[in-house]
Amino acid sequence: MKIPIASDHAGYPAKEIIKKLLEEMGHTPVDFGTHSEESVDYPEYSHEVSQRVRDGEFETGILVCGSGQGVCMTANKYEGIRAALVYNEQVAERSRSHNDANVLCLPGRELDDTQLAAILKAWLDTPFEGGRHQRRVEKIHKAD
Repeated sequence: MKIPIASDHAGYPAKEIIKKLLEEMGHTPVDFGTHSEESVDYPEYSHEVSQRVRDGEFETGILVCGSGQGVCMTANKYEGIRAALVYNEQVAERSRSHNDANVLCLPGRELDDTQLAAILKAWLDTPFEGGRHQRRVEKIHKAD
């Protein structure tokens, strides 16, 4: 699967690790920047991925900044985006199975390689359960 990914300068080192992990898992990361640790504004990069997921170009996306908060707040401004700030494997699973999250937001300064790998595996391998959760997801979008 092709997966768009972007980060700000604080998330750049983690983004580079995530790209390698995605490739090892058989996915193709599509990198929308940034491409260094030089200071940038995270909303620009969050917009790039969020717009493409919203428009159906990609099924899901990944955003990284220092805390994960800024990219998540930006992504959730888009209709149809359900961005989840994920910091462990269990939250990754629940954000997919219960919330059908379609943008994974990660705190790049807080997670090591092993944690990133576990989160990515859980995120990509966990399907949406539907059922009672579908009703709740529909209610999220009543605000759109």
